Amino acid sequence: MNGNKDDDNPVNLGPSEKTSVKPKDFEFLRVIGKGSFGKVLLAKHKAEGKIYAVKVLQKQAIMRRNEAKHIMAERNVLLKNVKHPFLVGLHYSFQTPDKLYFVLDYVNGGEVSESFTTGHIVLTDFGLCKEGIVGQGTTSTFCGTPEYLAPEVLRKKPYDKTVDWWCLGAVLYEMLYGLPPFYSRDTAEMYDNILFKPLRLRTNVSAAGRTILEGLLQKEKENRLGAKKDFLEIQNNEFFSDIDWQDLYDKKITPPYNPIRPFGSKAF
Repeated sequence: MNGNKDDDNPVNLGPSEKTSVKPKDFEFLRVIGKGSFGKVLLAKHKAEGKIYAVKVLQKQAIMRRNEAKHIMAERNVLLKNVKHPFLVGLHYSFQTPDKLYFVLDYVNGGEVSESFTTGHIVLTDFGLCKEGIVGQGTTSTFCGTPEYLAPEVLRKKPYDKTVDWWCLGAVLYEMLYGLPPFYSRDTAEMYDNILFKPLRLRTNVSAAGRTILEGLLQKEKENRLGAKKDFLEIQNNEFFSDIDWQDLYDKKITPPYNPIRPFGSKAF
């Protein structure tokens, strides 16, 4: 990493053994995404010849919004993901006095909202991850995308890992029905729906599909699918009975579609 030791900026990646990595080692091709703190650039590592997605974050923007802790948590999560087949990996991270650089896998297969039925999904953004939740641990941060917030988050009560199974249910519902389960253009009405409106499932989805949605979208977290045995309950659900999970992890199951856009930007 490339940082100034005299820089007292609190947004600091700290020391690294890869001290030689610098912005000039990359050929920046074009912008493929923009966010609150910076942008994502398609870049080629000059020595390696490999294509990466480089997230460039402005330290001042991070400080203004008091988001240093979230950015560092995202970096820590990314560091653990390099070899996981379905999580984007962080290959380099370095800094200048005013910017942070995260050099990530370039994933160009398209947004899941555009490709519901094709290929493998790769998670690419971990900005709202919470570190250190183990066992029965809880947290109480109010964060997330409104359509997918669980009832316990809206109640501003401490919540645990079962919040993720609610989110899985909301995403699965959207995949099967086209919209999130309690969607309204009015956010306040949508929050009311999440808290109080009964789940309604149309019969154009299989019985197994409706059953898993009923389990995942339980408003009381202790009744939710996954509350007792975590992922094992989801893994063993009838809806996924045709999946060989080890083959899936090893990518031995051929996806019905492989992206052919070498420099597409749809994944960002």
